[in-house]
Amino acid sequence: MHVEFRTDPARYRHWRVEVDGPVATLTMDVDEQGGLVPGYELKLNSYDLGVDIELYDAVQRLRFEHPGVRTVVVTSGKEKIFCAGANIRMLAASEHAWKVNFCKFTNETRNGIEDATANSGQTYLAACNGTASGGGYELALACDHIMLVDDRSSTVSLPELPLLGVLPGTGGLTRVTDKRHVRRDRADYFSTKAEGLGGKKAVAWRLVDEAVARTAWDAAVADRAAELAARSNRPADAEGVALTPLDKTRTEDEIAYRHVTAKLDRDAAAVEITIAGPVADAPEDIAGVHVQGAEFWSLAMTRELDDLILDLRTNEPSLGTWIFRTAGDPLKVLDHDRLLLDNPGDWLANEIVLYLKRTLKRLDVTSRSLIALIEPGSCFAGSLLELALAADRSYQLEGVFEDVDPDADPATIAVDAMNLGPLPMGNGLTRLETRFLGDDEALAAVRDAVAKPLDAGDAERLGLVTFAPDDIDWDEEVRIAVEERAGFSPDALTGLEANYRFPGPETLETKIFGRLTAWQNWIFNRPNASGPDGALRRYGTGRRADFDRKRV
Repeated sequence: MHVEFRTDPARYRHWRVEVDGPVATLTMDVDEQGGLVPGYELKLNSYDLGVDIELYDAVQRLRFEHPGVRTVVVTSGKEKIFCAGANIRMLAASEHAWKVNFCKFTNETRNGIEDATANSGQTYLAACNGTASGGGYELALACDHIMLVDDRSSTVSLPELPLLGVLPGTGGLTRVTDKRHVRRDRADYFSTKAEGLGGKKAVAWRLVDEAVARTAWDAAVADRAAELAARSNRPADAEGVALTPLDKTRTEDEIAYRHVTAKLDRDAAAVEITIAGPVADAPEDIAGVHVQGAEFWSLAMTRELDDLILDLRTNEPSLGTWIFRTAGDPLKVLDHDRLLLDNPGDWLANEIVLYLKRTLKRLDVTSRSLIALIEPGSCFAGSLLELALAADRSYQLEGVFEDVDPDADPATIAVDAMNLGPLPMGNGLTRLETRFLGDDEALAAVRDAVAKPLDAGDAERLGLVTFAPDDIDWDEEVRIAVEERAGFSPDALTGLEANYRFPGPETLETKIFGRLTAWQNWIFNRPNASGPDGALRRYGTGRRADFDRKRV
């Protein structure tokens, strides 16, 4: 089955978006018969990948199309239920890779909600008008403020361990302790008590911020939304940018957009991704970016790369090596970058940079081997240099291809302001800081080379590329690298790459995508959860799971 991530509000089956001045209401009202694949009903506002695809689209559109929105209220359209979390029947029937990728995408969407709150002045408020369990409570945890109706029956809970033999897979454990600062002993009790907690105790334990009687509910939510909106500096009268449909074609061996093309080489188990730099000059000022809207190169390219990453991750799991190339004028890339960075007070410039940051983070946590090839005619500069810095390995040609175009200009790369802070990884460091962790002298040398075109010799000397072969050795070295990758265990490669990519500080994000995801990945594969007698398979049958009691 091919999964498509492009959607729009006219096609939503599970969410409603209503905008009233500075407050938007995002209502979850899941269509029980609207599952992405047959075989389960989405009862009690439970969700699958299709529900989360719509949520991701809604979050993006609120940021770009509704700059006047300052508070987003997330609530339920069902009686006495906020969200029951990920659909159990869907999880039980899904292949291992599907479960893991589903959790990863859901995590990224939750992180996007937190990014909107932290960096865009668009604060999310969870108005839990009924019970929020499992992934439903995890959705609430992604919001900055949680309100729970106090009706003696509504609770918040993380019942995955006692009921399903798995973990809350979209950040619940981490956000309870690291974000909401719930004590470890209380978190332990809470996560082993399937029915959860409500009312005053949920507030006292910091699991929610407020418990409000149903009679006062509507007024309290409106008051809190208005209060949060008053803190924001989002522009009140700005005109949004419509996220128009992506121009995309997909065949058996190619996925093509206007600026991004991917050739699928199934024999080599690889994808060759080429990103074209801007053809036109950057607008003279930021007003020109608003005029171009979704056509502005930086935004258009980022949207296409984002969609491609999601498409390949979900639909092409066997293509384990992604090879990145660029083509174009590096000066035009840098001009587009600088226009955005020179206007930090402009809401659209800010959103585009933040979107690029999130998309590159999505690349960082993708379980594929990443190789960058820097050749004559490429434009690995500024924002596009981040692709090479994100790669597990990079090659820059020394000189030119003598047999192809001896008169070409040699390949260069360029470090610029976009590489020095605006696009941090999940560990809170830039890719340059991560690359040169503990080597301040090397990082200072790179900073001294800002805005200078660096040929292969200079780039290798500065540590910005892995290898700099000449045209005699180029094809052979690249071929060996790709063929080696295809011959290794993909499971071992995923573990290798994930451990190397995130040195330095541990953050909420690295814990979620490293520690929590790794454990959930393992637990999903164990018989106690996914075996024929495991908790996921036995749930709802009236029969208890048969656990292997040995601790590993």
